Amino acid sequence: GWLRTQNVLRATWLALVWCCGVLVRTPSARWAPPPPKPMPAREVPAPLRPVLIMNPKSGRGKVQRFGLVRRAEELGARVVLLDTSVQQDVAALARQAVTEGADLLGVAGGDGTQALVAEVAAEHGLPFMVISAGTRNHFALDLGLDRTDPATCLDALRDGVELLVDLGRVAGRPFVNTVSFGAYAQIVQSPQYRDAKATTALDQLPELLLGEGGPRLTVEAGDRRLDAPQALLVSNNPYTSPDPLSLGRRPRLDLGVLGVLGVRVEGAAQAAELALRRARATGISTLTARQVTVHADAPEIPVAVDGEALNLPTPVLCTLAVRALRVRVPRDRPGTDPLQQDRTRRLDWRDVVHLALPLRPSGGA
Repeated sequence: GWLRTQNVLRATWLALVWCCGVLVRTPSARWAPPPPKPMPAREVPAPLRPVLIMNPKSGRGKVQRFGLVRRAEELGARVVLLDTSVQQDVAALARQAVTEGADLLGVAGGDGTQALVAEVAAEHGLPFMVISAGTRNHFALDLGLDRTDPATCLDALRDGVELLVDLGRVAGRPFVNTVSFGAYAQIVQSPQYRDAKATTALDQLPELLLGEGGPRLTVEAGDRRLDAPQALLVSNNPYTSPDPLSLGRRPRLDLGVLGVLGVRVEGAAQAAELALRRARATGISTLTARQVTVHADAPEIPVAVDGEALNLPTPVLCTLAVRALRVRVPRDRPGTDPLQQDRTRRLDWRDVVHLALPLRPSGGA
């Protein structure tokens, strides 16, 4: 009786999870567009006076673990090591380096620090170099750099080529990856986010989407309009996958358009589509635009800029400086197939669990 019913339910649940995995992993022509052409690289002379700014605490101490200071100095670079015990103006340090004659600026640190120095490099028309010493290194990933060994990024000082890429701006601040609003920004504002980013997203996103908390957003993207998205992500060039949790990566950073992903879940059916990470889920809107304006029914809203939690006055304007950033990269880079990880991505069973279970009552019981 009761025990048999439980066994049937358990078997049905396991079958559902297995089928979800099959659905996500099964190849389909719709899911595998032809790989885009790689970003064109150009030959330029090696820098004579490169200056690299390094954060010794970034990526849990990658600067020291990989001997980046010694290696950079061996290759002729001057290293500015940040003093993490005090607040430092990274952009001011970069401008000082330019005043002192730097002909290349580079960063070993997180994406937010990279954006600040990248803006200075773009202002002065200098090449910029990324060293993948951050925690996630999204920008480095999309440049095709080796995220497992940041020391290999320094090879660009000796044998490198140059890419011209776009640089985003939001409310007067630069960004190299994304600006997020609504549920995405609320996750980043969470105290648990820095210690367990992926787990925090999985734990919080379903409830934030199915709830109606936070300011109501309205998005103008070119001549298109998105009404009341619960989560919104604006990216420096579009990502390959419209997956609200794992966006894949950007095969190009020089297309001159912002990627826009809006998510609105209005019921269990749309939640189930998101659980299966279907590209055509009705709760997901994807488009591109050269300019995006986010309005809200509040004078100020939480926003995450390259993962940094901020509060910005509304409306919030996102724009793009097209091919404004000269990025020097090693001639040989491992990221030769930008779509490979999307083809092999597997469904995380926690996505199904979190979206299948009912929400906790508002009282938290």
